[in-house]
Amino acid sequence: MSGVWVFNNGVYRLESSPRRRVLVHLPSAEVVSSYSSLDRILRGLGWERYYGGDPDLYQFHKQSSIDLISLPKDFSKFCSVHMYDIVVKNPNVFHVRDM
Repeated sequence: MSGVWVFNNGVYRLESSPRRRVLVHLPSAEVVSSYSSLDRILRGLGWERYYGGDPDLYQFHKQSSIDLISLPKDFSKFCSVHMYDIVVKNPNVFHVRDM
């Protein structure tokens, strides 16, 4: 369930959010629109593909940390939760914006 709960006339209802969120690479102002572009950016930041985990996930790890980024194989299922995971693990490099 995604959206915003609205209270009106004593009734709560869930309104879906019409906005779509996108992941933006700040240095280039590029909107990440595919895993190939995300892969290129993350590799430039020192992330490597991790193949030892779940075969249904697209994963990255960094040698210098214990962080692991796990994403669904299907880019259409890439949502704001995954975007914020990338933002937290790469401060000042990515940003999530509403379109």
